[in-house]
Amino acid sequence: MSRCECSRIRLAHFLCVLLVVPACFAETGAEAWLRYHDLKTTSLPTLVAAVGNSELVHAAGNELVHALGNRPKAEGAVTQIPSKDACVLGTWKDVHPLFPELSPVRVPRGDGFWLKTVRRGSARYWLIVGHNARGVLYGTFSLLERIAQQKDVSTLDDSQTPSAPIRWVSEWDNLDGSIERGYAGRSIFFDNGSVRSDLTRVGQYARLLASIGINGCSINNVNASPRIVAPEFIPQLARVADVFRPWGVKLAVSVDMSSPMVVGGLKTFDTLDPQVAAWWKQTTDEIYKAIPDFGGFVVKADSEGRSGPSQYGRSASDAANVIARVLKPHGGILLYRAFVYNHHLDWNDPKADRAKAAYAYFHPWDGKFDENVVIQIKYGPIDFQVREPASPLFGAMPHTSAAIELQVTQEYLGQQRHLVFLVPMWKEILDFDMHVGGVTRVKDIVSGRQNPLPQRAQSSTEERHRGTTGGFNAVVNVGMDENWLGHPLAMANLYGYGRLAWNPNLGSEQIVDEWIRLTFGSSPPVVNTISKMLLSSWHIYESYTGPLGLQTLTDITGPHYGPGIESSENNGWGQWHRADAKGVGMDRTIATGTGFIGQYSPAGRKNYEPVENCPDDLLLFMHHVPYTYVLHSGKTVIQYLYDSHYEGAEQAAGLVQQWKALNRQIDDERYAETLKLLEYQAGHAIVWRDAVVNYFHKLSGIEDAQGRVGHNPSRVEAEEMKLEAYAPVEVTPWETASGGKAVACAQSSCTASFRFGADLEGRPYIRETGTYDIAVQYFDQNNGVSHFELLVNDRSIGTWAADDHLPSDKMNGHTATRHVFEGVDLRSGDTLKVVGRPDVGEPAGLDYIEALPQQ
Repeated sequence: MSRCECSRIRLAHFLCVLLVVPACFAETGAEAWLRYHDLKTTSLPTLVAAVGNSELVHAAGNELVHALGNRPKAEGAVTQIPSKDACVLGTWKDVHPLFPELSPVRVPRGDGFWLKTVRRGSARYWLIVGHNARGVLYGTFSLLERIAQQKDVSTLDDSQTPSAPIRWVSEWDNLDGSIERGYAGRSIFFDNGSVRSDLTRVGQYARLLASIGINGCSINNVNASPRIVAPEFIPQLARVADVFRPWGVKLAVSVDMSSPMVVGGLKTFDTLDPQVAAWWKQTTDEIYKAIPDFGGFVVKADSEGRSGPSQYGRSASDAANVIARVLKPHGGILLYRAFVYNHHLDWNDPKADRAKAAYAYFHPWDGKFDENVVIQIKYGPIDFQVREPASPLFGAMPHTSAAIELQVTQEYLGQQRHLVFLVPMWKEILDFDMHVGGVTRVKDIVSGRQNPLPQRAQSSTEERHRGTTGGFNAVVNVGMDENWLGHPLAMANLYGYGRLAWNPNLGSEQIVDEWIRLTFGSSPPVVNTISKMLLSSWHIYESYTGPLGLQTLTDITGPHYGPGIESSENNGWGQWHRADAKGVGMDRTIATGTGFIGQYSPAGRKNYEPVENCPDDLLLFMHHVPYTYVLHSGKTVIQYLYDSHYEGAEQAAGLVQQWKALNRQIDDERYAETLKLLEYQAGHAIVWRDAVVNYFHKLSGIEDAQGRVGHNPSRVEAEEMKLEAYAPVEVTPWETASGGKAVACAQSSCTASFRFGADLEGRPYIRETGTYDIAVQYFDQNNGVSHFELLVNDRSIGTWAADDHLPSDKMNGHTATRHVFEGVDLRSGDTLKVVGRPDVGEPAGLDYIEALPQQ
């Protein structure tokens, strides 16, 4: 038998067609960046040959056929390369015998691929060659992305290798179908205590993950239910693994350290107890028996009340190694989260500092972890905040493999109701140099490419190889909502994460450009406008929430969404900002503070101490300074806080106008959904702005140089209006309502009214006749659906329902919402009236009305 006959080839014909898509084609976002609506090329042949018997290679071939022709027609297996032009897909071991002239120099490693155009006689072949079958799949998606971006694919010679072997996502799904920190509906994996019967959407998600090079997915909450590894549950996990497998995604699960007791019935979960170790071995073996390609475990231990080895006086390495050793024979890994801290800190102790916890806990055990243990380190030392320094732990464990933990789900960053493109933030962390010798940027450390430090004399051969693997894991939390993440533009974060995990050297601008072209098409106005919006969005959100390293100032003891400035003080959670009447910021210096800065290398410390060296955007994370401290920008801290919040809210409103310019250039469904969210964000940015500036104005006693804080001449407070059945109430925290108060309705219907242009309680509201946008600020709690109506001189302007699903059942910064009526003609003396009709526990809460002259 010839070498060619040793490889079996599957052929399929496809027809390259241009699908005509009208500008307003209805879309839900379910297809994400794999739309294929206007995919076309005249370069590729109409024949696809998938070489070998791999399920992944055949999936790649079918994807190519589907994308370019949408009419797959399999012709079975043949024993030789076609004599005419063809696309040939396969692993190197299968393709090389068919094309022996190819040089192995360009063969990629690991999950990499090689796209190569070759000639043989009169025929040309477009080769998609992978080191393994997964690489073939990734190469196919890469080729399709080039076509979708209208790049020339007539001649190819591109070899790519991913930056790191671990490119995972984590889903914090609970077995009952809820998702912790999930903002796009219920779990696609679980419902009512079991794996869903219909896993179609799981397969669609795996395909999306494969298209951006993701090779592993942990499907359950890190606050794990021990039931996930119960014997009766393993067959259910196998069903998920079966759906993942054709897309090269390995199944993983999060496990709880107490599982040997809760599931196994043992009297202890001490990993150094032989019975416990035996239980982990038996359980792991059973999992691999059902799922041979199982990826491994993610562990959260000794953190936020979770079980952990400290309960038995054991170290993280003691616990991790016992589990890792039973995974190793199967090729599995253990991702051990470095998110370990005491959430009962003494907030009165000036040396207490949550930011120091991960380093203090893990650094002493560097070199003590088995080689298939990977320490998963959050990008910053606190918890997914809008801006943090790179965790010093990245530079402190050269003999231990590390992975960076990022968060696609926007837990502290607007929860996918606010537009926040995260790639620029991640790039700052990945590009940060830890200054620990050799190649020590974070992206190289987590990719296992840092230069090894001198080994200790007692180091074993095994130990010398430690720290040479690693990678990426991101908390994503997709849900059953059709567009996966709840906001049509939020999917840019998932796409961007995959691209950075593949190649962290990519720029934010390139990633944005790719995603827009794949998701919305290549119209220059669309590409340019959305690119500008995305690339500015992180800074905009930071500006109206928590600039200068203050973090987001959100309600950390609640849902992590709206403003709650004092929630981070006077408690044990340790996200303090230490604001008082004289100054603000955490003193983390070596000289006078908590000593956190000392966890960086001597060269790294110079970035932050002394205070003159510290960049403005992290000043208050590292230092406590007076409000009158002058920044490098020349502004005082307090004036910067005022200016930043007003500018940020204005820029959030600007996002709405930019998006409106794309009307009729984007399909109606995604256009309308995005517009609704951007308008909500613009309103909520005002809530944030007012809460923060009023809080610091009251605390510091320092006036805003521009006279804005505390002065809202267009605003009429609800409690100052003529009230019928409505009653004034105090709002907590006070800064989340204008004037600290609102009105609530305890009857079936209530009204609040005032005369436009008339004095109220001695306060002038003089307004000229003209056209106004009327903004009604109200509260949309999640324990009812109140209804409102706005009337001018008893003429109805419009009605609306408080039917959103915001994360609180009280009137506060989470539920404060704005409804705007544009273009209302008003004359002095007109009566404006709001009618509120409460529902269940929601009292039709009303904060104020604002009449803004149209520009």
